[in-house]
Amino acid sequence: MKRVVITGIGAITPIGNDVENYWDNLLNGVSGADKISRFDTTKFKTDFACEIKNYDALNYFDRKESRKLDRFNQYGLIAADEAIRDAGLNFDRLDTDRIGVIFSSGIGGFETIEKEIIEFSQNQFNPRFSPFFITKIIANSLAGYLSIKYGLRGVNTCTVTACSSSTNGLIQAFNYIKWGKADIIISGGSEAPIIQSAVGGFNAMKALSTNNENYKTASRPFDNSRDGFVLGEGAGALVVESLESAIKRNAKIYAEIIGGGETADAYHITNTHPEGKGAYLAMKEAIREGGVLPKQVNYINAHATSTGPGDVSESKAMEALFKDNLKNISVSGTKSMTGHLLGGTGAIEAIATCLSVHTDLIPPTINTAIIDTAISSDLNVTLGGKLTKKVDYALSNNFGFGGHCAAVLFKKYNG
Repeated sequence: MKRVVITGIGAITPIGNDVENYWDNLLNGVSGADKISRFDTTKFKTDFACEIKNYDALNYFDRKESRKLDRFNQYGLIAADEAIRDAGLNFDRLDTDRIGVIFSSGIGGFETIEKEIIEFSQNQFNPRFSPFFITKIIANSLAGYLSIKYGLRGVNTCTVTACSSSTNGLIQAFNYIKWGKADIIISGGSEAPIIQSAVGGFNAMKALSTNNENYKTASRPFDNSRDGFVLGEGAGALVVESLESAIKRNAKIYAEIIGGGETADAYHITNTHPEGKGAYLAMKEAIREGGVLPKQVNYINAHATSTGPGDVSESKAMEALFKDNLKNISVSGTKSMTGHLLGGTGAIEAIATCLSVHTDLIPPTINTAIIDTAISSDLNVTLGGKLTKKVDYALSNNFGFGGHCAAVLFKKYNG
């Protein structure tokens, strides 16, 4: 089995349009929440979200190209481009038959679907769909665009598992390289769901926060007063590479991936298992594969969406797995700053976890004041600011509708 490392990262998020700004704002506890600017929110119970700031597609794409790409395609291409440049990849000098793309989205071109259907239904004289409609909406189109843009002929696929999509995709990339079926894989996730139908749909499920008066602090993982998640958008990308290839290229290494767990709650289509059985098994498998004892884990970037049942079930899973050592493991809920990027969330949180391992800095959980009494008092949520702490092993957790559970284990690279 080959060793697998991360050699490049890229991101466009509600708190930074590149990795440098994203990481700096994470460490400084900046909230990405604001009033929705994309549409009139009068009809909706929620009027805020975590939008990307100062974004103009024409700063990245020409007008003709931008018309062919849904916003989720754009975000993913931007993040992947940064990750590829960060890794110093020169595809002219590499065997592109051994380089692949596993890039995920939970929904795909949601904005295009809404826009095209509304325009078709309202146009009485010449109703028509765009010739780009299908290629803009299918979730796998982003992986295809990346493969075509860079001429990458290795594995090319898209994992769609709701909010665990890009974590499942990252584990797939890890496995492909570990098994020797690829040298490098561009992995990540992207989502652009801040549209009327998404806000309306999640409102109908009572999943979104409706704390419109206190929108900056509405995402408050584990807090007693949390009332739902805050919708976010954006993308993250990671260059996943065999250690052999990275050393040959003299590449910088952020962290090593040593384990991945993919399981199911097998409980309910939207609700997590009350005792967090799927989450427990995913973390347990990631640690088992990595050959690590639970007591060796230093940090967990939790899924922590700021929903009532979800935060409690994840905390119970951590309590069951780590037992008496739970109080020694630092836990962050970075969705308190970015909001919930659905299929893109695993990628940006994997980047944050890699950087914690690389820098020995842990981002805070903001907005959380009083921990829910249903959550173990041993849960060591990082509050009050960033934390400097040696991080040798760290987990990143993500869970999705359908009962999908995924956890990936990172290790500090020491040669």
